[in-house]
Amino acid sequence: MANEQTPVTIERIRHELKRRPLTLLEKEELTPHMLRLTFGGADLADFASPGVDDHVKLIFPAEGEEAPVMREYTPRSYDNDAQRLVLDFAVHEAGPATAWAIAAQPGDELTVGGPRGSQVVSGPQEWLLIGDETALPAIARRIEGLEAGQKVTALIAVPGAADEQSFDSAAEVEIRWIHRPEDQAHLVDPILPALAEVELTEGLYAWIAAEATVARALRNVLEERGHPLTRMKAAGYWTRGVADGSDKSIA
Repeated sequence: MANEQTPVTIERIRHELKRRPLTLLEKEELTPHMLRLTFGGADLADFASPGVDDHVKLIFPAEGEEAPVMREYTPRSYDNDAQRLVLDFAVHEAGPATAWAIAAQPGDELTVGGPRGSQVVSGPQEWLLIGDETALPAIARRIEGLEAGQKVTALIAVPGAADEQSFDSAAEVEIRWIHRPEDQAHLVDPILPALAEVELTEGLYAWIAAEATVARALRNVLEERGHPLTRMKAAGYWTRGVADGSDKSIA
């Protein structure tokens, strides 16, 4: 049963660190605040990303003697046989990654490094996923990878109805979309009413990814409600006002 506590197994996998020169094949405006870019290259034949919240480093070219700029993104999907990698870019304040994605055209080249490692969580039959736009690729991969008999509740904060996405899954899926302005993405308040309505069953595993202070606040709320730390993971995918600021493991 979904409410029975099942053991959680966390497997950590290390990968050979490799930089792959890729070419942009396709570009799609998925929603008003999300671009989907599909890359191709022979080096993707051995690409591996077994963890749904893995991160690769995108290495953007710099001018002159400046060091290349690197940003981390979650692979949305990949196909070794077709040698394709799909990355979704949340469109917000135009940092170097967003600016590159907005201007990119098929034929442009980009180097992708990693992932360096993966953390594969298995065992839970019931999941709670909480995140914002930046967490959508990982949330989508988790939902789509669940099997019949499993259950997932997702609380996803986006600017508006046009930013909602759909996912195919064999599991029992409930998605609660939370609409809030983009300039409130660093606030936890819009998410709290929806979270208060979620029953924290004994066997639930909670996964959180958002702005760092939001993720930490949500993690604290779950702990205060008695949910064990051994059955949750919280990560700050970005930090307001800090370029490339993240905290992938919030204690």
